[in-house]
Amino acid sequence: MDNRRDFFALMGATLMAAGAQPASAKVMDAVKASPESQTLEFPFGVQQIYYQGPTDMLAVFEGGNLRLNPGMVPHPPHQHPEEEILLITEGTGEISVEGKMTQVGPGSMMFAAGNTLHGIKNTGSEPMLFYYFKWAKKS
Repeated sequence: MDNRRDFFALMGATLMAAGAQPASAKVMDAVKASPESQTLEFPFGVQQIYYQGPTDMLAVFEGGNLRLNPGMVPHPPHQHPEEEILLITEGTGEISVEGKMTQVGPGSMMFAAGNTLHGIKNTGSEPMLFYYFKWAKKS
């Protein structure tokens, strides 16, 4: 098994151990405050998952945030079938999309279509907070 698969297997096991909502549970209408999210602590930072699962229109939806520690990456550049948006609200860093590196700060937003190689790194001296949204349509 390659390192990326090992990492995602470990992430999945960690999410389940931390009580993450099963991906099969439908996302319900709600407004959630930070304390209501699923909070997961990793060496690279703290992740909060607000919504995770299918919706009436989507096979997969996930919305949350990550407070990324200085100098850290949550994982190597990767790709997945879901489309994804990242919105930087605090700190500075760089985002790569298909190998093109862009310097980012508060107000920067990334869109990556499904199966697009992308990654993020905190290059600043303070934590970088970004919100992410991922989705894939039903077949």
